Amino acid sequence: MDKTGVSVEDHVDRLLAKIAEVGVADVDPEVEGIVDRIGSINRRMKKAQEATLREHGLTPAEWGVLTSLRLGSDHCRSSPGELASDLELSSGAMTSRIDRLEQAGYVRRLPDLDDRRGVVVELTQKGREAWDTSINVQGRREAFIASVLTKEEQRQLNHLLRKLLLGFGDEKGAKKERS
Repeated sequence: MDKTGVSVEDHVDRLLAKIAEVGVADVDPEVEGIVDRIGSINRRMKKAQEATLREHGLTPAEWGVLTSLRLGSDHCRSSPGELASDLELSSGAMTSRIDRLEQAGYVRRLPDLDDRRGVVVELTQKGREAWDTSINVQGRREAFIASVLTKEEQRQLNHLLRKLLLGFGDEKGAKKERS
């Protein structure tokens, strides 16, 4: 029900009703609702982010490289190998992304002062501005989307989603002890 007492359903409610009609015994409608809504929100957020990146001439793949450089600890610089490892990419895929970003003027390759055979990838001012601008635009879009919730509801949702995420364990699959 919404604030006026009118019943409000989404597409997940309709799906759950159909599942209930056929009598699937091992599907908990509450769990299915959570999973389907998270998946639907994720798909919609990805589309919104892709639209933002397109507006700024970036792909999600390129965004990942810029993000690693912008948020990295070494003054917006990294070796191609470290970037590939951070982004879980092959060296060939990383080289291709760096090539595209370098051609667009977002990064530059510099000699590695610690290894004469190596190079370091550095975020350029143009790359920094593209990342900063696009993240701010996306941040405003996300804030608008989340504005249907009060700040207290946003905190509660974050708490619950964090709890679900921690239930999976860390990114390597190791589960943390529950307290």
